[in-house]
Amino acid sequence: MEQLEHITEFKSSPELIGKLYEYSIRKEYGAGTVLLDENAYIRSIPIVTRGTLKVMRTDEDGKEILLYYIRSGESCIMSFLGGMHNETSKVKAVVEEDAEVLFLPMDKVSLFIKEYPQWLDYIFRLYHKRFEELLEVVNDVTFKKVDERLLSLLYKKQELTGSNILNITHEQLANELGTARTVVSRLLKQLEDMGKVQLGRNKIILV
Repeated sequence: MEQLEHITEFKSSPELIGKLYEYSIRKEYGAGTVLLDENAYIRSIPIVTRGTLKVMRTDEDGKEILLYYIRSGESCIMSFLGGMHNETSKVKAVVEEDAEVLFLPMDKVSLFIKEYPQWLDYIFRLYHKRFEELLEVVNDVTFKKVDERLLSLLYKKQELTGSNILNITHEQLANELGTARTVVSRLLKQLEDMGKVQLGRNKIILV
């Protein structure tokens, strides 16, 4: 668990940490749970203290694409921006690994910006990180072939889980890449023939 005390910006402000614990609601979720759906109003922002979330975007044809992951100790900058402007969510947040999340109400988010510079530093750091990750997504979609993006996604999931055994379906990978399941299945078979992966039932082993 990533306790708030270990977040770099919060270390210098025990008072902020205390207020975050006081005002936040702690909840636990299993993998696959949708925490935030597109077009939903944002009443609070999540701070992940255990596990991982993935943030997706759906186009007008219903295709999804992975934008970024929210790891332990991080929050969702898209939720922050939408909540601050009283707008509906433009993204969907789904639990990737079993997670524990603190939800901070939006009125406290605004209050903390005024009272705690450490909170603003935290938000700015996450904003910068998400901006770079979104640029990477644009670069990948524009300049990389699907097979390169697929292998990169598999390695990223290996890094997140700390395991070379990924319990995931071809359909899930296709959704995150914004492509068809048949394309992913064909590319995975090619990777298996190249000796880079081993395929099982709802399981992929990185060699």
